[in-house]
Amino acid sequence: MERPLTEDDFETLLSNATESAIHLELRDAYMADDSFTAWLRTGVVVDDDPADAWWRSVVRAAVARGVGVKRARVISEPVSDYVRWEWACTEPVNVAAGEKVRWLPRHLTTGLCVPPSDFWVFDSQVVVWNHFSGAGEWSGHEVVRDPHLAENCATAFETVWDRGIDHRDYRPS
Repeated sequence: MERPLTEDDFETLLSNATESAIHLELRDAYMADDSFTAWLRTGVVVDDDPADAWWRSVVRAAVARGVGVKRARVISEPVSDYVRWEWACTEPVNVAAGEKVRWLPRHLTTGLCVPPSDFWVFDSQVVVWNHFSGAGEWSGHEVVRDPHLAENCATAFETVWDRGIDHRDYRPS
């Protein structure tokens, strides 16, 4: 471990990316936040949630600079409530900001070698590991500046991406 990554550091990495920012998500549920619990009660996605405004702004700016922002989600089927909510939020939050998103059902991952933790790779140089508890609660970031590790993670990401289903074509089961 090199050092923990603060939220400001993370935003700086995305803001300073010049080529690519790729993100692999491997969990079926993350910590329950207010938007998710409200969706569970109402079934309504808040398209313009103020909590997501900073994210949309940073991604839009990166995409406008020519940065390719891609997210791949490996999910179990039938999907969890959390993944169903995440799918419903993807169009207004991620895709609308300029991210490209794909979904890969876990049963289609046979033969893939993928690191066991969620990660980001920025410009094929920096890996940011996202750590969670078994219950999906956030436990921190870790940043590693190692081009060889970044290349390995990017290769793993691309194998998932190549098998993944574009957000607009995927329907949760």
